Amino acid sequence: MKSEHWSKYLFGFIIPIAVLITLYMGTWLMGIGLVLFLIVGPIIDYILGEDAEPKPAPESGSAMEAILVLHALFVPLILIVLLWRAAIDGPTWQISLGIFSAGIVGGASGIVSAHELGHRKLRSFKWRLGRLTLFLCNYTHFTIEHNHNHHKDVATSSDAASAPASRGLYLHLLMTIPWQFMSAVKTDLGVRQNRALRGLFLQIVAIISMGLLLNWWLVIVWIGFSAVSIIMLEYVNYLRHYGLRRSEGEKQTHMHSWQTEARWSRWTLMELTRHPSHHLKASLPFWKLQPIEGSPTLPGGYYACFWPCVIPPIWKRLMKNRIPEEMLRLP
Repeated sequence: MKSEHWSKYLFGFIIPIAVLITLYMGTWLMGIGLVLFLIVGPIIDYILGEDAEPKPAPESGSAMEAILVLHALFVPLILIVLLWRAAIDGPTWQISLGIFSAGIVGGASGIVSAHELGHRKLRSFKWRLGRLTLFLCNYTHFTIEHNHNHHKDVATSSDAASAPASRGLYLHLLMTIPWQFMSAVKTDLGVRQNRALRGLFLQIVAIISMGLLLNWWLVIVWIGFSAVSIIMLEYVNYLRHYGLRRSEGEKQTHMHSWQTEARWSRWTLMELTRHPSHHLKASLPFWKLQPIEGSPTLPGGYYACFWPCVIPPIWKRLMKNRIPEEMLRLP
């Protein structure tokens, strides 16, 4: 069987390119990112469905690596054009559409690629590009928390990113964002340079500098862009581990992350949907990840799950029979 051709992963650039063009054009067209993600994405996710049998990983990942880097490079480009448009137009309702659309790119292209790049060789070009992306999204502590704590504590009550079945999306967002930051700070306690605190300091300096040298309206736009990007990431985190629990000390297995083979989610989000494989071997590049037989499976792709997920009673009812019964009894 032939491997998945790299060209299919170019679909992931549809939203970034559309958002970039419409930010340049201005007007209500800046809402295109919302339409593509919230309406078109779920429909395509459902229509395309899944492969009957997964294809093997490609032998060479050079094209995949180029796609990964391009996703990360879209973030500074999108943010620059958004700030330029905001400076020209001022505070208008159309700019709010642009902030949401750009924030979707910040999450789906930016932090998703930064997650992958954060697992690359320390201080390499790709690792540093991931750090830059997180800085632009005002979430610099993510790599520290994700690599050092989440991968170790996933599906336990100690992990800020793993939501029990009783927790809805909105409560999870309110809990996980400050919890992950505090957890990252705690990881570096006693270290001469606390990376999480240093990152926060640099972000505050950048924000104040922008306000003083340019104007505070642009600061509001940047923070809005970052907020949407972070919410996008944490929605995905919620989806990937919802309700899957293990006892402290219990070995982590493929049963502690959700997967989906929905084509559209796979191609546009760089195989983020094959999460059990990522947790079992985090050093594997995204294009080598494979589905694991018997792993918990989501009812649809990440786009298709969005609307049920934002209505907690519907989401909990949809997922109840998919979570192993013994896990429902764990905190």
